Amino acid sequence: MSDTTTTSESPANAMGTFDDEGVYTPREIVSDDLGMSFADAIDGTMVTVEDGQLVHGTVVKIDKDEVLLDIGYKSEGVIPARELSIRNDVDPSEVVSLGEAVEALVLTKEDKEGRLLLSKKRAQYERAWGDIEAKKEEDAVVSGPVIEVVKGGLIVDIGLRGFLPASLVELRRVRDLAPYIGETVHCKIIELDKNRNNVVLSRRAYLEENQKETRDQFLTNLKVGEVREGTISSVVSFGAFVDLGGMDGLIHVSELSWKHVDHPGSVVTVGDPVKVQVLDVDFSRERISLSLKATQQDPWQEFAEGHQVEQLVYGRVTKLVQFGAFVQVGEGIEGLVHISEMSAHHVDSPEQVVTPGEELWVKIIDLDLARRRISLSIKQAAEGGELAAEYREHFEVDSAGNWVQGEASAEAEAAWSEYYGEGGEGAAAAAAEATEVAEATEVAEAVEAVEVAEVAADEVVVEDVVAEEAPAE
Repeated sequence: MSDTTTTSESPANAMGTFDDEGVYTPREIVSDDLGMSFADAIDGTMVTVEDGQLVHGTVVKIDKDEVLLDIGYKSEGVIPARELSIRNDVDPSEVVSLGEAVEALVLTKEDKEGRLLLSKKRAQYERAWGDIEAKKEEDAVVSGPVIEVVKGGLIVDIGLRGFLPASLVELRRVRDLAPYIGETVHCKIIELDKNRNNVVLSRRAYLEENQKETRDQFLTNLKVGEVREGTISSVVSFGAFVDLGGMDGLIHVSELSWKHVDHPGSVVTVGDPVKVQVLDVDFSRERISLSLKATQQDPWQEFAEGHQVEQLVYGRVTKLVQFGAFVQVGEGIEGLVHISEMSAHHVDSPEQVVTPGEELWVKIIDLDLARRRISLSIKQAAEGGELAAEYREHFEVDSAGNWVQGEASAEAEAAWSEYYGEGGEGAAAAAAEATEVAEATEVAEAVEAVEVAEVAADEVVVEDVVAEEAPAE
């Protein structure tokens, strides 16, 4: 190179000249137009990169497991397939195309194979976090397609993997999440933690916000005490939710039935149409309390209307306790026979008189509807009395409705066995017991008659002996 300067050349001979004979003469270098060494000039054409840096490049090759990106570095950068997208198991050709401009993040300048490793998804992740944090501050809405169903919810592509819990997909819980794959959803951000790479979304919050006016109007028109029709939308351990045609209300397990309920699923199932009564409307929390049993006949009220104290009813022993026995006298109705009311004689334990499953007559001696308690007596039932109305057509009664007992009692037990249905064995046992008692009575009476006859005969013999031994007057 020369430091001498000459006058500028015309464009015609800027690249050299040819003479008449066609000999080419290159132009003369007359100045240092680089301003640096040739090596420095070459290095100046190369991009400088550092780990964690965002770079831009062009896709120059697409393989099944990686993509090559030209970022102007001394070698192409490699984007492994797993670093192309936040979606799992994607085909690289579905994510990028040849010649496409792509932003990537430098994972390492040189791996063990000397390659420059890049990540497209992490560059996307870094860009997305800034947007997501800004939208969280503004309480704005984020949108994206559902790309995956995972345990407990959905994964939404919002530039990064956002988790949408199943309970927050709709206004009420959805069981089948598969139909949401590919659907674009609008959500609110409810939790954000960059250190844990955790973004939790709520579509329900978005829906509630957009339907708040409708929900407020629905709640305003809902009156406590009114009866509404709806459909069971979900069943949980503590009750069942009912779709009332605008909002869901909850039937607590205690309001499902007048009888004891071990699990709500034994009473209702999803999709069942139900008629419920509104118990309470909480405007501040937008919650509706419902009752299914309030729309049904109270079995205790029904029993109290058809029965009175001193009437006889038929029942089945369900449980023995230290102080007596519980006897079922109606559907869901149980009364207590206190140990003092089991027999005319002293009883040390209920097992001496009754056994679980045994069927027998009892007399109502107290009926407390308010406390839902019935006191019963076995020993007073044995003395007879007025039958409850539902039994009278099956048994012999007098004009006052009193049970006519006696020789026909065994037949009456058999008749009730047929009326009661599945309780035949208990009634048959009672009938057999009555027959045994009758036979035992007959035997006792016969023995007593023989004993009386023997005593009378002895008295005659004594009288004869005395008469023989007495001196004549």
